[in-house]
Amino acid sequence: MISALFSLGLSSGYVLKPLPLSQVKFFAYQIQGLEEDGAIDRIAESKYDLVVVEPTKTVSDENRSFDAGKMVRRIKNSKASDGIHRKTVIAYVNIGEAEDWRWYWKWSKQDPKRKGVPSDWPKYIVKPDPGGWSGNYPVKFWSDEWKDIVIYGKNHKSADRDYSSMLDEVLKDGFDGIYLDWVEAYADKDVAAAAESEGRNPAKEMVGFIREMKDYGRKYNPDFIVIQQNASSLAEEQPDILNIVDAIGQEDTWYCGGPDVKWENPKGYGRKQKAGDSREIIRLLEVYKKAGKTVFTIDYTVKNADEVYRNARAKGFVPYCTRTHLGKLTTTPPY
Repeated sequence: MISALFSLGLSSGYVLKPLPLSQVKFFAYQIQGLEEDGAIDRIAESKYDLVVVEPTKTVSDENRSFDAGKMVRRIKNSKASDGIHRKTVIAYVNIGEAEDWRWYWKWSKQDPKRKGVPSDWPKYIVKPDPGGWSGNYPVKFWSDEWKDIVIYGKNHKSADRDYSSMLDEVLKDGFDGIYLDWVEAYADKDVAAAAESEGRNPAKEMVGFIREMKDYGRKYNPDFIVIQQNASSLAEEQPDILNIVDAIGQEDTWYCGGPDVKWENPKGYGRKQKAGDSREIIRLLEVYKKAGKTVFTIDYTVKNADEVYRNARAKGFVPYCTRTHLGKLTTTPPY
């Protein structure tokens, strides 16, 4: 099915070519509010070279009518900052947590105050999100059931959906690649303990999982891009990840924000990262940089944005300063 869609030109045929990742200077990250009036036009009319956006119609039945393919085409038909290339459009995908608002969620919603996992939920769900993001649940990402949801879609075909996995949707709608959230699942103590109890190395399993995604995407799009978010320590534990991902995005290098807050809430930005943690993050990101990977940084700050942009550029990173809500383009655009 996907190969037929590619033959129809859903991911090709654009007048302009995208910038190579190594030449990207400006990127944006928005995963909420894309269905609001004018949101896609604002992205298309901006000077960003690469944008990470939510596929959106996976979110819920209410958003199923959202035309993500149209969104991608609109953004792809807009120019990057050099006025010569087009924007690159990357889909946000959470690969390490199940989210209870997605199309695949068939189970009850639990009280957010509950700390455990209901007994009738799939066995691959481990626990609630440790960072306080409601409706998010770390998973045994190596399980066949989870991989089927993310990649293969063999058991999730539906007459009311024209995709059967997360990657099927991304490929069908013409995204240039995927931006992988919660790669850090491999290092979560409870997820890692579950892997080790099954005789598995969690870091190795994560690298294998990402390789499967890359291989699946490249079957249908030879230029399919895979960007890892966070978990930069993975390259030290499993250096082969540097042969798989094309780039890394890192949150909270210099500034952090709290979870589950609205755009205007000051708790969503402005908390300074611990100096030791910041130094360690930068050290690990430089491993990716030395391997020729583009390094994107996402810091949650408004007042200190200029400082972050200077620091990131000095390291050869591509920075973006915004708020944890990620519901609009930033109010602190880079110079």
